[in-house]
Amino acid sequence: MIPTKPLGREGAEIHALGLGVFRMPAEDTARMTRTALELGYRHIDTAQIYGNEADVGRGMAEAGVPREQIFLTTKVWVDHYRTPDLLRSVEESLARLRTDYVDLLLLHWPGDKAPLAEQIDALNQTVSCGWARHIGVSNFNIKLMREAAALSAAPLVTNQIEFHPYLDQDAVRAEAAALGMTVTAYFGMADGKVLTDPLIGEIAARLGKTPAQIALRWLVQQDNVVTLTKTLQRDRAEANARVFDFALSADDMARIAALARPDGRLVSPDGLAPDWD
Repeated sequence: MIPTKPLGREGAEIHALGLGVFRMPAEDTARMTRTALELGYRHIDTAQIYGNEADVGRGMAEAGVPREQIFLTTKVWVDHYRTPDLLRSVEESLARLRTDYVDLLLLHWPGDKAPLAEQIDALNQTVSCGWARHIGVSNFNIKLMREAAALSAAPLVTNQIEFHPYLDQDAVRAEAAALGMTVTAYFGMADGKVLTDPLIGEIAARLGKTPAQIALRWLVQQDNVVTLTKTLQRDRAEANARVFDFALSADDMARIAALARPDGRLVSPDGLAPDWD
């Protein structure tokens, strides 16, 4: 079973490695959700805009794992940030996911369709009515994290951000920790770039691991970081979960971190991305 790590500083826990289903077709989403749960994953991450919440719900139902054992995350899309729209969209998400609640509900990107205070208040309402156990944000910079945390009655427990060896997120991670938030990493394999990286390949060969395992281990070994992984293949999902039986040395951790470069960011959509730190 994949171990858990603290989620924020309020005593909650989240599994250190989860299955992400971004850009995953419907049938593959249902199949891989079911497969991941069969393999021992207990953390599933989706979003309204992915268009596959219903398939996650089907995969969860087919796997037969008790709902209380699964940590389920979804994200509200920016078009739904006015309070009535957000609440209605979450009800619709829950129906698609075949559940009464999500464990974590996030604002997917910074958005200007409603004031941030209204967005955060609506998130808090989902906690009050039992639709979300925890709330947080995604793709927020340091300034927005601070503002959001100050506005929220309930703790904001995570900021889900792009994070991999080519993108230095030390400043965001430090601020998240100061605010009592965990960092959830997506694109941890840099859209496949880590798989052919010479340094990561050298470390993998020396340790008898795959490059994917090295990249994932580099993330989960860091304090205050959990990560998502995505694959359409059962054997890779199984291999990706085997990152908790070894550790990287301090030297290897530093060498991988040194791969970061100014142009390392891969996800920065026009009209959504904030001014990055």
